[in-house]
Amino acid sequence: MNQAFEKEHVVGALGALMLAVGCWLALFVVPPMVNFGDLGRPLFIHVPTAWASLLVFTVAFVIAIIALRKRTRGWDAALASSVEVGVVLTALLLFQGMFWARPTQNFWWTWDPRLTLSAVMFVSFAGVLSLRSFAEGLHRRIMWTAVSTIIAYVNVPLVYFIVKITDRGIHQEHSTPQTVSDVYHLALRLNAFAMLFLAYWLIARRSRLILAVQGGADAGPPAPQDGPELVAGVEG
Repeated sequence: MNQAFEKEHVVGALGALMLAVGCWLALFVVPPMVNFGDLGRPLFIHVPTAWASLLVFTVAFVIAIIALRKRTRGWDAALASSVEVGVVLTALLLFQGMFWARPTQNFWWTWDPRLTLSAVMFVSFAGVLSLRSFAEGLHRRIMWTAVSTIIAYVNVPLVYFIVKITDRGIHQEHSTPQTVSDVYHLALRLNAFAMLFLAYWLIARRSRLILAVQGGADAGPPAPQDGPELVAGVEG
């Protein structure tokens, strides 16, 4: 267990270091973007945040299927922590987009298809956590969380593929190494891996905390025992 504890902290520290280097490259090294100039620099963290949120929710979807079969505390904690981290990443994603769009597009919000679906994704998985909070007992908690996660996940592929389905909106089609200049690759990839490493660290740490808290909560109060006074009273 100590080895796993040390491993997750190494991954977290590596993610933080990569994020620092990636942000330094984005702010001070890469040239301004053609369309947005220096205002395009926040995209080097916004895009990796989007990638990480979709991947974390995909991990949560897979864990939900496994949790329905295994019904153990470990898988329950992994599922809950994955959904929580995904919700946090999506909240960051939405706020990043709003604060970037204001100076570049002159609005805080627009009913762009991908933006709207991202907001729906956030609300859906936040609803999973809300529903989970009402569940009592391990098996019911796993059932409610896993089933609602699977239902909420339906929106995740839509967020990813919507730019291929319709050309309406402010989001462009997916960028590839062939469509992105080489000077931007390193900063984007560093930040992408950094977000994934940090997400892994957060999920691992949160899972441990959930197990620690629920271990005591699910155990319930100790069974009452007959003391000397009670026994004496009965005998009398």
